[in-house]
Amino acid sequence: MNTLKIEDRDDRMVVTLHRPAQRNAINAEMIAELHEVCASLEATPKPMLLTGEGDHFAGGADIAELRERGRDEAFAGINRNLFDRIAKLPLPTVAAVSGYALGGGAELSYACDIRIATETAVFGNPEPGLGIMAAAGASYRLPELVGKSVAKQVLLGGRNLDAQDALRSGLVMSVVAPGEHIDAAHKVIDRITRSAPLALKLTKMIVDAPGSHPFADDIAQAVLFESRDKHDRMTAFLEKKR
Repeated sequence: MNTLKIEDRDDRMVVTLHRPAQRNAINAEMIAELHEVCASLEATPKPMLLTGEGDHFAGGADIAELRERGRDEAFAGINRNLFDRIAKLPLPTVAAVSGYALGGGAELSYACDIRIATETAVFGNPEPGLGIMAAAGASYRLPELVGKSVAKQVLLGGRNLDAQDALRSGLVMSVVAPGEHIDAAHKVIDRITRSAPLALKLTKMIVDAPGSHPFADDIAQAVLFESRDKHDRMTAFLEKKR
């Protein structure tokens, strides 16, 4: 791959956006390669750690490419379809964010389940200043993550969220010193991988489902109650207490 660095471990996949000279700007080639990553994680589910090479997560979409896109490309939802696919991956995804996560880079981080930030992290959506809107998921993901008021401050008011703003608003799980974000994200995934994969998969599916869904919760729990993994884990827990 030309725009990504992939480390495919037994229990997780580490994906690094790799266009450091362009602040990891998201271009068409990166979109295509991230679709390949999604296909792999759909076929063989495992958690994903997503980060950026160098000082920044992703400074946005590639503006030179965006300038040439027209109505047909907008209707195709090029970036949105990818980010929606990432959001629907079977097992949890963790974004380790340092420096800029702006525009499409911010929307890519919003598509992940959990975000870890360094003290240098900045989240923002300056798209209206370029004559477009944040149309790759920010309009529906950011209000759910931080509330409609803060989302409007970002999307309409041009507000950037620094690391502490992001922590206070609930956008990020924790803030760490520069250079420690990847280790911190690995520790989160270490905890994730100690849980039952099917329980994680169904929990993510239920949490992401719209509205109230008590019967879906019951059905998912019924499936888990009948699983061998549940029986083995509970047996081990009870035997450990003896």
